[in-house]
Amino acid sequence: MTTTTTSTTSTPTTTIPTTPPTVKAPTVKTPTRKTSTVKAPAAKTADNPVLRVAPASPAAAAAYFGASLAFHADVSDVASALAAGGDPGFVVLDSRSTASWDQGHVPGAVHLPTALVPEQAEQLLDRSVPVVTYCWGPGCNGATRAALALAELGFQVKEMLGGFEYWVREGFEYETWEGRDQRAADPLTAPVDADDCGC
Repeated sequence: MTTTTTSTTSTPTTTIPTTPPTVKAPTVKTPTRKTSTVKAPAAKTADNPVLRVAPASPAAAAAYFGASLAFHADVSDVASALAAGGDPGFVVLDSRSTASWDQGHVPGAVHLPTALVPEQAEQLLDRSVPVVTYCWGPGCNGATRAALALAELGFQVKEMLGGFEYWVREGFEYETWEGRDQRAADPLTAPVDADDCGC
C-alpha cells in the first residue's frame, strides 16, 4: 500500500489597501508681511510750554470765545461804530476820575466814575441802551468794576479792551479840557498806512 503525502504550502496573503495612503505635502512657510502704521510723532508736552496744558475741546473753546465777544469790544470796533454816524446803538462810558477825564477822553462819552455808578447810573443812562465802559488801559480794571456795577443794576454792558490808552495809541481823536487832539498811530497797535487792521 502506497501512501501518498500531499504537502500543503501556505502562501502568505498580502492585503492591498483600497485607499491610497495620504501623503502630507511639505509645509511651506509663507513669510508674513508686517504692516506698520505710521503714527505722527507725539508732541513732547512735558517740554512744550504751549501744550503742557492741552487745548480745550472745540465745543468748550467756541463757548469761551463766544462769551468773550459778548463781554468785550475793542477800540477799533468802537471807533468805527461811532464814526459811521447816526445812532451807534450803544453809549460809551468813561469810568475814571474827573482829573483823568479832563486829561483826555473819548469824544461823546458819558463821564461816570465807578464809585458813583450805583448812585447816578439810572439818572444818566437809559437801561434799554447797551453801555461800553472803559478806563485807562490794560493795566487798569476800573472798566471791569464799572461794568460789574452796571450789570448788577440791570444794564447790558461790554468792556472796551485797551481803554483810553489804546484809543490814543491807535490814532483816534480824543478830547481834553482844552479841546480836541489826536496823535499819530503807534505802529505797534495799528497800521500806519491803512484804516482797517484786518482783524
